[in-house]
Amino acid sequence: MSMLLYILVIIVVIFLILIAAAPKKYHVSRSVEIGRLISDVYEYLRFIKNKDYWSPWKKRDPNMKQTDTGIDGTVGSGEQEIASLEENKRIESTLRFLKPFKSLSQGFFDLEETNGKTKVTWGFYGTHKVPVNVMMLFFNMDKAVGKDFEEGLSDLKIELER
Repeated sequence: MSMLLYILVIIVVIFLILIAAAPKKYHVSRSVEIGRLISDVYEYLRFIKNKDYWSPWKKRDPNMKQTDTGIDGTVGSGEQEIASLEENKRIESTLRFLKPFKSLSQGFFDLEETNGKTKVTWGFYGTHKVPVNVMMLFFNMDKAVGKDFEEGLSDLKIELER
């Protein structure tokens, strides 16, 4: 019986060490330069519905169920909520993921004018709750989501430069 207790204590200690060592915060972003005025890019991006034309996730699941409520392009509530709009500068949103597990992230688009073009940085950040953060030791959020951002930004560039 004491051997079983000893093994149980070791497992608990290892798990606590993993919780302490695992990342608790994440930040993923990618950028692209688009040959359009910053005001044009901002006006396009502030409407969530426009993501239907360039979102990598919409491409992967064109039949995904979407419900739109509120007035698009304004601050509102829902699974993706526009949290703040700073004209021609930044769009912030709150993202509520339900699967594969519930989580909350903050999304953003940062816009910067560069030589008559617009640099768009798309990203998101948040905090991993314990014990989910332990899974992040074996999952590279930047690698997994970063490639989606790259794909989406590439398609956004094509869409806006037509």
